[in-house]
Amino acid sequence: MQDAFKSPEPLRLFPEKLFYKIGEVSRIVGVESYVLRYWETEFPFLAPRKSKSGQRIYTKKDIDQILQIKRLLYDEKYTIDGVRRKLGGNIEQTAEAFAETEEVKKEGVAEEMTGPNIDVKGIIDMVKIRLREILHKNFGA
Repeated sequence: MQDAFKSPEPLRLFPEKLFYKIGEVSRIVGVESYVLRYWETEFPFLAPRKSKSGQRIYTKKDIDQILQIKRLLYDEKYTIDGVRRKLGGNIEQTAEAFAETEEVKKEGVAEEMTGPNIDVKGIIDMVKIRLREILHKNFGA
């Protein structure tokens, strides 16, 4: 059985935590760790904090920025320089715009999944759908 974390597809739903390590972000976003480190050198606004031991510590906001960079590079075929110009201005606005992309709409998660308005039933339904996809993909069930 294949682990969902080893799936080449990025995970649409991930645990809500305050901080994520680079390996976790790599699995969530669907790119290798070295790609994330490279993007840090290319995009000045992407600068995760480092722990006392030197590990990169990413926040949910960092992950949203990374997902946006990936979408622009891989789906919309921007160059690194093009993404830098497009996002170099106001990253706050672009992060909000990312929340409304087709990927999010496709999964049925247009609402914020944090705070007092958590749609628990919707989250559970999404987890069930994702698990069925993984089962079907791995076992043809």
